[in-house]
Amino acid sequence: MAIATHSPMVKVVGANGQISLGKQYAGRQVLVEEREPGVWIVRTATVIPDNERWLHEPKAAADLQAAMDWAVTHAASDADADNTLKRLEHGDQ
Repeated sequence: MAIATHSPMVKVVGANGQISLGKQYAGRQVLVEEREPGVWIVRTATVIPDNERWLHEPKAAADLQAAMDWAVTHAASDADADNTLKRLEHGDQ
């Protein structure tokens, strides 16, 4: 993992308590850790909501990938939609 080092930048904390990190970080989520009073570590992060974490488990991820692969090789069609709706209406599989 490469470590990029840059010269420190002076930023001014606005009256509302905010600083700007630059447009390249606009919309990104960050983790802010206060190591001690006045010392912060700011890191970009991808946060996964608890109710979506299961999607990243190996089995679920593999199942989703298999479904995506299947979808690529099978064109969408509504040719059998009426029969499918009837089966679902009657609880058939």
